[in-house]
Amino acid sequence: MGKTLLALASLLAIGLSSAGSAQTSIVILKPARVFDGDAVHEGWAVRVKFDRIDAVGPGDTVGRAVAGETVIDLPGTTLAPGLIEGHSHVLLHAYSETTWNDQVAHEGLALRVARATNHLRQTLLAGFTTIRDLGTEGAHYADVELKQAVNQGIIPGPRMLVSTRAIVATASYAPKGFTLEWRVPQGAEEADGIDSLTRVVRDQIGHGADWIKLYGDYSWGPVPGAHPTFSQEEMKLAVATAQSADVPVAVHATTAEGMRRAILAGAQTIEHGDGGTAEVFKLMVEHKVALCPTLAAGDATSQYAGWKKGQEPEPASVARKRESFKAALEAGVTILSGSDAGVFAHGENAREIELMVAYGMLPVAALKSATSTAARILHMANEIGQVKPGLFADLVAFDGDPTQDVSALRRVKFVMKNGTIYKR
Repeated sequence: MGKTLLALASLLAIGLSSAGSAQTSIVILKPARVFDGDAVHEGWAVRVKFDRIDAVGPGDTVGRAVAGETVIDLPGTTLAPGLIEGHSHVLLHAYSETTWNDQVAHEGLALRVARATNHLRQTLLAGFTTIRDLGTEGAHYADVELKQAVNQGIIPGPRMLVSTRAIVATASYAPKGFTLEWRVPQGAEEADGIDSLTRVVRDQIGHGADWIKLYGDYSWGPVPGAHPTFSQEEMKLAVATAQSADVPVAVHATTAEGMRRAILAGAQTIEHGDGGTAEVFKLMVEHKVALCPTLAAGDATSQYAGWKKGQEPEPASVARKRESFKAALEAGVTILSGSDAGVFAHGENAREIELMVAYGMLPVAALKSATSTAARILHMANEIGQVKPGLFADLVAFDGDPTQDVSALRRVKFVMKNGTIYKR
């Protein structure tokens, strides 16, 4: 099947009226303004040739069309790079629908993959053209095959960076609560020590992992709360093994000690970081480690637990998260937008960017954390994250200006990925 037919199939699959087959090789997009991943430019236009951005600049030059070129007017909109989701789980669905334990223990692989195809479509139509999916949560290597399905045009979705099963220390993860005589399959792959960790890291890379995800701490042991899992030596070994294949490492860490071990081991991103201290955030800056705060996950689970947001004071967990995020900003930590979508509904990923602004980040900085900054952290700055000639034509138009009013991210008027229009 040729590229044009693949695009048409994708468009039909999501019920769009405008068919990709009608596109010419050159498309000129004329919004009110362009956010190029760094700054806003009024009156700019963008020329797309096949799957790449061909030219960007003032509308009176770039916006001039010749015979055979298609012009798409996008009045009142801001055209921006396709948004990047730094932390998702497409094989999970909202915990308000089904608990994590029940999803992992009682929902079969085919059912979870069927849901995930919808999740990918919803994410793309929300303007997120790239995601880093950090763990299949018991669904084995289904993320790798979903990525293949997107790349082959079988289903519509964002481009995917995947981490397969994720890695946990023995007996530190879940599902839990079953009779002790049973050996219950876990939501991630267990590994410990030199031989086991080396083998598992290599095996996940061999199965298609673009990133390795480690759980640096978790709620385990007789004392309530999260505690570090892997030792400093184990963490360092796992990171070094992955780095041998040029595969970066993300570490789930909510405690200061778990974060410290991950930073010193060479992790590239810390996920969550709830218990971060000024000292730990300073260490992150020194070692150039980015924080993926996942503010939206805690906000969602607190509401599932009964918190009436906007009517009641913030729960202690939300208040702590707000303070730790503020401390990270004050320390100058690089922020990667990542929402932990799957905890809440896919397609609502912009909740994370909205919360970052609500917690003290400037709108333009929050938007960069989901575009140019995110692309750099994910080692994709030469491909995505900016409206720049030569990069992939991943472009999204929002009604209004999200650098001034972040709620504009909810008003998606146009989505293009790799030069193919998915929403118009």
